[in-house]
Amino acid sequence: MRIVDLIEKKKKGLKHTREEIEFIIDSLMNGTAADYQISAWLMAVYFNGMDIEETTHLTRAMINSGEVLDLSMISNNIIDKHSTGGVGDKITIILIPILQALGVPIVKLSGRGLGFTGGTIDKLESIPNFNCALPMEEILKQVKEIGAAIASQTAKLAPADGKLYALRDVTATVDSMPLIASSVVSKKIASGANNIILDVKYGSGAFMKTAEEAKQLSELMVQVGKNLGKKITAVVSAMNEPLGRAVGNSVEIIETIEFLKGNTSKDLEEITYKLASLSVLKMDMANSEDEAVQMIKKVVEDGSALEKFRVLIEKQGGNSNIIDDYTLLPNAAQIGTINATESGYVESIDALCIAKASKILGAGRDKKTDDIDYSVGVYLNKKTGDFVQIGDTLATLYVNADNNLSTAEILVKNAFEVKSEQPEYKSLIYAVIE
Repeated sequence: MRIVDLIEKKKKGLKHTREEIEFIIDSLMNGTAADYQISAWLMAVYFNGMDIEETTHLTRAMINSGEVLDLSMISNNIIDKHSTGGVGDKITIILIPILQALGVPIVKLSGRGLGFTGGTIDKLESIPNFNCALPMEEILKQVKEIGAAIASQTAKLAPADGKLYALRDVTATVDSMPLIASSVVSKKIASGANNIILDVKYGSGAFMKTAEEAKQLSELMVQVGKNLGKKITAVVSAMNEPLGRAVGNSVEIIETIEFLKGNTSKDLEEITYKLASLSVLKMDMANSEDEAVQMIKKVVEDGSALEKFRVLIEKQGGNSNIIDDYTLLPNAAQIGTINATESGYVESIDALCIAKASKILGAGRDKKTDDIDYSVGVYLNKKTGDFVQIGDTLATLYVNADNNLSTAEILVKNAFEVKSEQPEYKSLIYAVIE
């Protein structure tokens, strides 16, 4: 078998066999295929696609390129939640202590932020001394002891994905559904959970721009999971405006704590409760979604979820005093405000504009090796549907570098659209695919 023949085959739109796809991934991993050959093959896939069988073969080959975690020593039913990325999406950090408080075991391997998408690991590392670099034996031990662990992804899990993504990123082949599906599903299955819940975003602040595209991707990932013997549930949700009020790193940790103290925003609550209730139902701990939601509300209201977050922080070496004293988190040197220039109701807040502003302030990165500023970000004082008068603060900017403030201010100002009539709240959830 020769890699050039397989490039030619996919260039003509023909279907690969399982053996051919395994040969491609093996050639990628052992270096017998040059980067330019794999790039050519990726472009052929981009234009001619892959059917469900090919996508399953590719996902399996990527899983088998590295280690596969065995979590059976913890439980026969482990939940893993993954989001395709979004602006202000701190739901993973909120969800874990809620599930801990309910007795749902959860192992979460997360990544760092890149581009306009905030990373869960970056947010957690804004907590002083919080350690995300846990070896697998420590993760397993911790889940046994406190019911949850969250750590940075290891390069040993689906390493072919990392190699392929690096090439996709520089060859404009990222936005291919079979390549996205195989990337996400391979990492999740390699992480060892048998119940996987995906939050697939669409909109201006997401990779998929339309609900139908996100639904199509969700259906593909769910089916690949079925083909590989794993239960995947996908929630298709909107990301046209930031989720919650905070966008950044330490500012999102503060909003996480406030949520666990019972101070929530409607959009953040809707998505969190949907994902948490699905987890509870997957564990057969409730008979209906309503019953599951009541269980979730109880552990938030009685403070047990907040206490689990305190335990999680302490277990991973962090300073849990941040829960009571936010000044212990990284704080920006100065604050800027964006004020309303007209009265009316907030009609919309463009997620991409807010994401760009947060990144310009230093909260995001272009390359994985870039440094980020944990203290900067944007806080939305007003959300869609809120009434504002001239002079009211629409948003607060946390800033350390003066030269970036004016550009960020323009972006945040342009993100807000104010109209005379109050818009109705629209559910963020478009579909649930199982």
